[in-house]
Amino acid sequence: MTEFVDGWIFGHTLGEGAYGEVKLLLNKSTGEAVAMKMIDLEKHPDARQTVRKETAIHRMLSNPNIVQYFGKRSEPNMEYIFLEYASGGELFDRIEPDVGMSAWEAQKYFRQLISAVEYLHSKGVAHRDLKPENLLLDENDNLKISDFGLATIYRMQGKERCLERRCGTLPYVAPEVLLRPYHAEPADIWSCGIILVALLAGELPWDQSLAECPEYMTWRNGKYMSFTPWRKLDNSSLSLIRNILTHSPSSRCTIQDIKRHRWFVKKFQKAGSIEGYIRPDETDSRQVLEDENLTRFCLSQPELPGIETNTVQINLEERAGFSFSQPAHIEDLLLCTQVQNKFTQPSQQNTFQRLVRRMTRFFVKTELEETVKRLINSLNNESYTCRINDCGTITISSMDRRKMPLVFKANIVEMDGKILVDFRLSKGCGLEFKRRFVKIKSLLEDIILKGPVTWPIAVATECMP
Repeated sequence: MTEFVDGWIFGHTLGEGAYGEVKLLLNKSTGEAVAMKMIDLEKHPDARQTVRKETAIHRMLSNPNIVQYFGKRSEPNMEYIFLEYASGGELFDRIEPDVGMSAWEAQKYFRQLISAVEYLHSKGVAHRDLKPENLLLDENDNLKISDFGLATIYRMQGKERCLERRCGTLPYVAPEVLLRPYHAEPADIWSCGIILVALLAGELPWDQSLAECPEYMTWRNGKYMSFTPWRKLDNSSLSLIRNILTHSPSSRCTIQDIKRHRWFVKKFQKAGSIEGYIRPDETDSRQVLEDENLTRFCLSQPELPGIETNTVQINLEERAGFSFSQPAHIEDLLLCTQVQNKFTQPSQQNTFQRLVRRMTRFFVKTELEETVKRLINSLNNESYTCRINDCGTITISSMDRRKMPLVFKANIVEMDGKILVDFRLSKGCGLEFKRRFVKIKSLLEDIILKGPVTWPIAVATECMP
């Protein structure tokens, strides 16, 4: 394993940002884990000012529903930002495409989101890119707002300014942001309303909130009830969403209005039923789209050198080693990183386990090479572009319906004679990635290991570039 500084070592990659990667960093002695955002200034010289602004804002914030900022380290060609490690993964991973989640779960996350946004606004900070991909979950399943790269201060010493920058992720952006200038608070509240639709319905209502978008005009003209996602929602949640997704920012409800709404204060039943929506027609799924001009992509750095997709031999000697601990269900397998024995005593190893919950993975019955062949054949049949490196990572590229890039990766992991296929989004929309994963998984149904069985948690490190 690679040592970053004295006493701290790299773990696996947690994600990929506009200017570089986010990696897990582990303290060899204490087991403390932090997320380290790496910004390559040689590739992105314009990022230095962005980092300075992002860290200055993040340093102001301290809230249980906002990822904590620990500090940064500057080098001539690299900036490192150290953040709280949210081991529960990303909120979008909990959303079932075209279905959503149960009402009690959606309400829990939405309440925490509103609490965090209320705190941000009390500090005069606007996030400006609220979406499920920027909402993380900690080990106790509590929501944490992350990624303050587009955040700004709109109020200082009681004086508020209007904002001019046209930024965000297009389906989540309020209509006034596209016209400019705009007030910060109603724009963030609008994004929260779109997130609530995604939580309850598993889809987004429109591509953009402009007159050119027929789905948006149907909503604005009040002729939406026979269409999805609205027909999935009950009257109470729909009432709240109508108050939030009001075209005029001056008529839009405030955070205080949201907190008083009957859906927000209602106590939903946790066990058993899913309230507030029905399963949609599978033929009526919408594409969740992002605008290249409005959002920073999740991947900007070059991919690792690949080999031809018809070559499936993987250098196992270069792959990371594994050890095992507690049991888990297949669907909820927790992939984590552990310090190798040369860095720690066996009695200390459990301290170093840092778990990441993700649903976009499965075990298979087939051997390593057969698994790679089956996966690549399935991807080729679906017209994906694939590249595989000698660490067993397959990079999968496609375009959505608006010809915007969607890139995700599949890691083929061998563990004690069993194979795990683990998918991670690199670039594009989280819900669209989940839709693609579900389709790919269905194509491999005959080789997927099913049912709750006792399985050790994989303790692994990835190949380092």
